[in-house]
Order: sequence, then structure tokens, then C-alpha cells
Amino acid sequence: MSLNRKNMKNIKKIIYCCVISTSTVLLMPSCSDFLNEELTTSLSLESFKTPDGLDGLSVGMYQGLRFHFNYNWAYATTNYGTDEFAVGGDRSEQMWNSYDASLNSQNAFVSNVWDNMYSNIASANILIQNVPLYYGDLPNRDTRLGEGHFMRGFNYFKLVRQFGGVPIKLEPSVTVEFEFGRNTTQEVFEQVIKDLTEAYNLLPSTPAEQGRITKWAAAHFLAKVYLTRASELYSDWNSATKAEDLDNAIKYADIVINSGKHSLAKDFRELWNYTTVNGANEKLPEIILAAEFSNNTATQGRYGNQVHLYYPSIYQNLAGMQRDIPGGREFQRMRTTDYSMDVFDRVNDSRFWKSFKTSYSCNKPASAPVWTAKYAPSTALVGKARFAGGEQSILYIVNNAGDSRYTEDNINYRAPHLFVRYFNEEPYNLESDHGNYSTSRYVTMSKFLDGSRISVASQFGCRDGILARLAETYLVAAEAYGRKGQYAAALPYINAVRDRAAYKAGEDRAIYSDGGVAYKNNAVANTAQYTSYSEKNSYYESNNIAIATTASSSLHLNSVNDILNSTKEFYDVVGASSEAQKFLHFILNERSRELMGELIRWEDLARTKTLVNRAKVFNDEALPKEGVHYLRPVPQSFLDAIHKNGRPLSGEEKQAMQNPGY
Repeated sequence: MSLNRKNMKNIKKIIYCCVISTSTVLLMPSCSDFLNEELTTSLSLESFKTPDGLDGLSVGMYQGLRFHFNYNWAYATTNYGTDEFAVGGDRSEQMWNSYDASLNSQNAFVSNVWDNMYSNIASANILIQNVPLYYGDLPNRDTRLGEGHFMRGFNYFKLVRQFGGVPIKLEPSVTVEFEFGRNTTQEVFEQVIKDLTEAYNLLPSTPAEQGRITKWAAAHFLAKVYLTRASELYSDWNSATKAEDLDNAIKYADIVINSGKHSLAKDFRELWNYTTVNGANEKLPEIILAAEFSNNTATQGRYGNQVHLYYPSIYQNLAGMQRDIPGGREFQRMRTTDYSMDVFDRVNDSRFWKSFKTSYSCNKPASAPVWTAKYAPSTALVGKARFAGGEQSILYIVNNAGDSRYTEDNINYRAPHLFVRYFNEEPYNLESDHGNYSTSRYVTMSKFLDGSRISVASQFGCRDGILARLAETYLVAAEAYGRKGQYAAALPYINAVRDRAAYKAGEDRAIYSDGGVAYKNNAVANTAQYTSYSEKNSYYESNNIAIATTASSSLHLNSVNDILNSTKEFYDVVGASSEAQKFLHFILNERSRELMGELIRWEDLARTKTLVNRAKVFNDEALPKEGVHYLRPVPQSFLDAIHKNGRPLSGEEKQAMQNPGY
């Protein structure tokens, strides 16, 4: 964002020791509103005994939010190995999808998550301890203290979902410490709730600066924490708290929904229609909390937002195409599964078409393919380019089984490179590729495309990363009601999200969201005459609709029977037979439709203990093990560093500290 804080001393580097993170703590200023100035000096713990120093420390903590979008761990630990995405053409991190033996305690991303969460917790501990001692009665006292409690609770919530019970550290480390044991999962949840409740009580309802945490963010995450603790993963001990937890999940979700500060965007497309750095779509009232990024290269840090890299499939090596800014730098990691296409009603639900890119334009006409005598529409076109610069060059058809229109031969009569999901007479099969889709050619999620990058090769994205938005708050409340067996009470919350998702009368159904749109004619960032940007999707052809549809559609649920008797929710495939099972799988499907790819799926499937079932059914390579892969391994670097009674742990003691199965 754009606000400069004239009197704030931001932190360039803060270094102190806390062996629990097994790494040096580095807090760098974020690059948004209140985070633009720099100091080139290193600061000691003494610096945090003044209001200015504590203000700077609070700024540094916001860097911790950006970690969740910085690098490969962003998708590997949250989306791989689930029903939504499988491994694409680049298999660099395949172990997070396959759950093979290389997903172990020495995996780098395991320690990356552990270390970075504890780094921010260490900063929060200083803030929580020192604000009451050194901040006085200045106006921001409660806000700084609330930020400390929020960050500590937020990071412990991440740790407990990934690792289970972890060491709880609530005081700053002033010397190197070696003696740590694991607290129970129950104890960690209790601490998270305590911190987020304190944050809710202390934080303001309106942020002093764009990007600061508010009480509504604390309430949203309190709702998630209570719902999580009431989920199946903790059923061996949560019976005493479950009923109250579900009530609290609804209570805090309703607080956010009725706050008057947050509302759903009118059009799902608004959330992803990224037109400029720090633009309107990053300030929507639906967004409750975001990790903020900008195009300030001086403060972008080591990574920037790199999530844009991981979803695109390969397009640059097709004739008539080259890599450009709007099309993205395609790392081809996150391959769309059948489930992620079939879970949508692709006729009536706009969310699919506003989340995925199915059409590209020619940006290298000199290398465009030419018509051959066999397939040319006329003899006059033989040897001529099949498409010109700016014309459609790639088209993905997202059709259903039984579609008889396409064969491997007849698609050659079409001008663009045509990728068809189902050729004539291909059967319905949730577990395999179809047509000529492949591990490198698949429908690309466009939610995170980033046309604001400064060059074609740049990995530094500038889009904010959404950590909480109101649509999820609605679905948290809906799930809590459903878990209570009050399905009718859940319907208004579900319908609020689904009614927004349905196409409206007069809406152009061929439009989708593309993060490259604002930059397709940007003379500075993109000097090419043509770009791969296309504002159209393949809605009409994929759905075999010949005439433009201008009427409104409906996804509204009129009764609970619409959920429980649905034949489109895969109940038979996943083995859901009871009302409770059906509702749970329905809400997981609805969370996919609304939140697909938004870096929360593994944790959803783990907490509901549906991971093993759904991954094996919908992901052609994932083989998670029951009793093992609902948690990650504790980092070996931590186990090797800690001591017991003044000595390093023995091999047996390390194994006893490790999660089962690793």
C-alpha cells in the first residue's frame, strides 16, 4: 500500500538467539503501508525497551505473515497430497503429494515452517512482555499488545495443525536455551485460544493503517480454532469441549459477519481481478487479513510473493507462444485434479470460470503453426499461419464424459492448440488424466497470476496474500451448525456464499479473472507487441452451449434435502452414507468451490480425518497413511539441538519426541 509512517523506525535486522527455532531470528520490514522506511543498523534487545523500538518490533512481526506466500513451502505444506491438486510436470517437491519416505524429519520445509513460526513467536513474546513495562500510556499501547497476542496465537495455531503438540514458549529468550519438551495438543489449543481472545479484546475495530490487524481478524481465527478443536482429528480428547467449541465457533463467526466492517464482494471475480499494485481488489471489505506485498524492491526481501509461480501449466513451448508476464512463469507444480473440475456446477457456478484460465492469445506470431493440406479449411490457407498475433492460440475444453464432439484427429481442424478433457467415448474416471491433458498441460488456476512483476523471469510477485476472508467465516459458521446437527441453521450461511457465486442476469459468462490484465499493454513491464492475455474463457464451448446465456443462474439451497440427497457431491465415491457424513463432505466440497488453492486444504482434510480417504480417491499419486500423515514430522534439527538434564537427547529419546510413523 502507499502510506508512509514518518516517525516509525522500522527494523532492518533484529538478531537474537532462541534455540527452539534452531536458527537465527531475522525480522525484516514488510513492504506495505506502514513498512516502507529502513534502518541499516542492527538492534539489540535493549532497543525494545522504548515505545519506538516496540513499534518497530510490531512492524517486523508482519513479515511473518508473508512467509506463508514466500516460497515452495507455501503450496507443498498446504495443497499437495490433497484432493484439489496433484503434481504437475515439475516434481521437485513431489514427496509432499505422494507421502513417500523423503517426507521426513530432515525435509527442509518441515524446519522452515517450524523455525519461522517460532521466530515470530519469539518477537511476540518480547512485545507482550515489554509493552506493559515500557510503552506507558501512549494511544497504541493496547494495539501493540494485541498484535503480540494475535501473532503468538496465529503462529501456535499453525504449529499445532502441522505438528500437533509443540513446545510452548511464552517468555523472551535472553540466552541460548536447550531444554525443551513438547506440550500436549490440548495445551497448545488452550494457549492459542487464550492469546486470540486477548487479541480480540485489545485490538481496534478499525486499523490505524492499512494492513494492521484488527479485532475482526482475531475473531475470525478464534472461530477457526474452535471449529478445528471440535473436529475429528482430536476426537480422542475433545468430547468435553466439543459442544461449547461449536457454539463459540458460531459466536465469533457471527461477530465478524455482523461487525459492519466486513462484507462479501458482490462478484467473486473482484477478489482476483488484480489490476494494479495496491489496487481496489486488495482493499475489499471481504478481506479480513492479508500478508501485504508491494512493488517496493528495496524492501521486498528475499522472496516476495511467489505463489503465482506454482499453478500455471506450460504454454511457452507451443508453436506461436513464448513466456510473457501475463501468462506467468510456469513452474507447473500444481496440476488440477479431476475433482477440482468436477466439484463445480460449471454451468451455473461462476467460481470455476473466475478461478481458472482456459484461453491464451498468440504472442509470438512468427513461430505460429501453419495449416497442412489435410486440415486446412481451404486450399488457399495451406502453409498459412493458423492464427495471428493476438488471436486465440490455446484453448482448454473442460467438458464431461460422454461428449462426442472431439477426437484426437478432428481437433486438428481447429486453429488453436486444443486441449480437450474428454475425447469421444471416454469413460468417467476420477483418478486419471483424460483427452490430451497431461502433467504439463492442464487447466491453470488464475487466482494468483501476477502481471505486476518487473520482468518475464522475475519471481517477485507483488500481490497481497489473503489469509482470511469473510466467505470462509460464513462457511466456518455453517460447518459448526452442521456438526451440531442443525442443518437448517447452516443453510443461510451456505447460501450467502453460493448466491454470490451464481451467475447474475446479463453477466458475461465468458469473462474470467487474470492477474495479467492490467499489464498487457504496459510499455515498461512488457515491451512485446502481443501478449498471451485473453479475457475470455471456454465457458460456452466446454458446456456445449451454443447461444449466449444472459439469464441468472441459481446455486441456492432451498432445504437440507438439497444437500443430503444430492447426486453431485461424490457421496458414493467417498463412502458417505449418514447425514453427518454427507454434510461434512458437502461442506468440504463447498470449501473447495469457494477457497480452492488458497493454501488451507491439507489442514482442512487433516482436521476432519478425511485426508486418507479423499486423497486416495481424487489424487492419482497420493498415498497418505492412516495414523501418520495427519501430522508432519518434527524437524530433526530441533531434536538434535535440544537437551535433557544438560545432555543431548539419545536416539531413543529423540524418537519418543517424534510424531508417530516418522
